[in-house]
Amino acid sequence: MRIAIAAVSCALIFTLYAAPAFAQSASAATENGAQKCTATGDLQIVELKSEIFRNTRKLRVLLPAGYRDPQNVQRKYPVLYLNDGQNLFDVCTNIWAEAEWRVDETAAQLIAEKKVESLIIVGVDNAGIHNEKRLEAEKTQGSRPDEYLPWPDAELEPPLPVVHGSLYPKFLTSEVMPFVEKNFRVKTGPENTGEGGSSYGGLIALYVARHTDHVFGRVLIESPSIYVHDFAILKEVEGHKDWPERIYFGGGTGETFGTGTTETVAGDVDKAVQVLRADGVESARFLVNITPGAHDEDAWATRFPTALIFLFPAKK
Repeated sequence: MRIAIAAVSCALIFTLYAAPAFAQSASAATENGAQKCTATGDLQIVELKSEIFRNTRKLRVLLPAGYRDPQNVQRKYPVLYLNDGQNLFDVCTNIWAEAEWRVDETAAQLIAEKKVESLIIVGVDNAGIHNEKRLEAEKTQGSRPDEYLPWPDAELEPPLPVVHGSLYPKFLTSEVMPFVEKNFRVKTGPENTGEGGSSYGGLIALYVARHTDHVFGRVLIESPSIYVHDFAILKEVEGHKDWPERIYFGGGTGETFGTGTTETVAGDVDKAVQVLRADGVESARFLVNITPGAHDEDAWATRFPTALIFLFPAKK
């Protein structure tokens, strides 16, 4: 599917080195051919140049209602960083299918209902589709699997024997977060900071939590690819003691991973939870949400309200 840029036109795009200046939100009424784009709210689309991955990507920053109001000019907000930014807000920018997580609509509704505290959500774009045509480019530009996999995945086609997911925690904490904290009014500290993703993005979210002590206090892990490299992530996290205060796991009953295996995502999530319990994480700090559903944006969108309420509940 061709990536649509039409929804970006209403927001000013700039690099990490440019002066911060922001236009109004992308329009939900933007049309891309016959397809109606679905982004809503005050969604700012900005550009980040990464020295770590040697490429450039978009950050999609969803600001809460009232962010620009004069009475809130000094107010700061908690922040949630989510992987696969292309898939969170708009069907026009999803690089695989005409579907999205409906993060913007869900967050606005739950904040208005006072179920979730008012927060900023940052979608961090992935580096693009991995396929035969991109193999040469990936040597210098990377791809989604290259950045989200700390270890090679034997199930990936075409094979990618060298991956750079081990750099993702540094990318997030030394490039993405400082940029967002400089240009938007975000609260800092683990109690105000979350991160997450789905599939490979869920795998790297768990890896980031393991390698960034006292940075993220909220973690969202959807349909994680725990099977990768003979469950290497479970060995990686075993014995770790500094886990975030709230950890959400989601998965679908219809999800399986691996060729010729009956291994289920729900079973893999349970394995991860048992390892973290052995690490000393109490039951009150977990929410495991397994529902009917497949491995796709519709399922993740359906479970996202539960995740957001658990991770960022409204203050009483």
